[in-house]
Amino acid sequence: MNAEIISIGTELLLGHVVNTNASFLSEKLAEAGIDVYRHATVGDNPARLTAAIMRALGRSDIVITSGGLGPTVDDITIETVAQLIGRKLILNRIILKDVKDYFKSKKVLFPKESLRQAYIPEGVKWIRNRVGTAPGLIAQYFSKKIVCLPGPPREIVPMFERDILPIIKRMSGGPVIRFRTIKTTGLAESQVDGKVRDLLNLKPPTTVGIYAKLGQVDLKIMAKAKTVREAERNISTVEKKIRFRLKEYIFGYDTDTLESAVVDTLIKKGLTIATAESCTGGLLANRITNVGGSSESFKAGLIAYANEAKESFLGVSHKTLKLHGAVSRPVAIEMAHAIKHYACADIGISITGIAGPTGGTKNKPVGLIYIALVTNEKCIVKEMRFRGSREEIKLQSSQAALDLIRRICALS
Repeated sequence: MNAEIISIGTELLLGHVVNTNASFLSEKLAEAGIDVYRHATVGDNPARLTAAIMRALGRSDIVITSGGLGPTVDDITIETVAQLIGRKLILNRIILKDVKDYFKSKKVLFPKESLRQAYIPEGVKWIRNRVGTAPGLIAQYFSKKIVCLPGPPREIVPMFERDILPIIKRMSGGPVIRFRTIKTTGLAESQVDGKVRDLLNLKPPTTVGIYAKLGQVDLKIMAKAKTVREAERNISTVEKKIRFRLKEYIFGYDTDTLESAVVDTLIKKGLTIATAESCTGGLLANRITNVGGSSESFKAGLIAYANEAKESFLGVSHKTLKLHGAVSRPVAIEMAHAIKHYACADIGISITGIAGPTGGTKNKPVGLIYIALVTNEKCIVKEMRFRGSREEIKLQSSQAALDLIRRICALS
């Protein structure tokens, strides 16, 4: 069984909105054993939408649309699908009550335009929207299914997972597909490729893909099998090989983030940490504190951007700054020692560097970063040289700092 996804909205074509719905739906459909061979994006035009749906119905068992279910005149999905399947629109009083209750809960008068959302094609199965106002629809077109979903991710995700996916799983009756993502940092994509190249050449039903991000390389294992147990067993076999080859470069799996892995390790080890940042502007502290429960380990964070702030708030020596400059090993070390001392933390870590796009010199180019980590027993300084935009250099710097924390905690 296969499906095609049609995303609706002129704003998608103009690039004003990033289409995250298609990737979400594709992943969930794959897990249910449904093959997705095509994505399409169509503007708010009835004729073009009708043509796109008809093309999709000609080659797919299920057509899933996202978007175009709102109350405004450019929301055309319901009317288009109704005409296509030859059904008239009728008022559904249960949906109307849901929509009115939604606005009542927001203490907002019911907009007359929202009445449109209570009209659905006669005889079509509808799905309650427990987050917004647009109901989902499941329409039959001969032997094919048309599934219409709202556009906002906060609405489509719970609706699809709770109400649509179980139906599709029952329909598929095919093999199950399972995924496992192994997340690494500290190696470039080419280095990871060199260690697992033979596994990247595996053929179905079990395959491995490689996906590079800034400061991170993921390996995704996909296994298709008759049963969940068989699929998971096949994944486990490949995973063991990857873990043996990449060892300490692996920081997590599936939904893990590097910061969540760091916080989990800090908590398990009973360690506390404080951060002193310059060029990253608090990004490291922000990433750590984005993790729930980080208050158990995170003591304090300080952004000392100007040299005067480094002297005043961290006590960095004026002589050190004058002799070596703010972007230097000695300054990074003094910053890390100071924040550790002032916060009474087990670990102090600092970042100082040149994020660009200006400020670089021949001896200290844009992308030069120093990261210092100190504990009661050790002091480690890393000199890093990153490339990219200002934001990319900041992100890579915070990634390298998190990886350093992770590695040191693992040895504690």
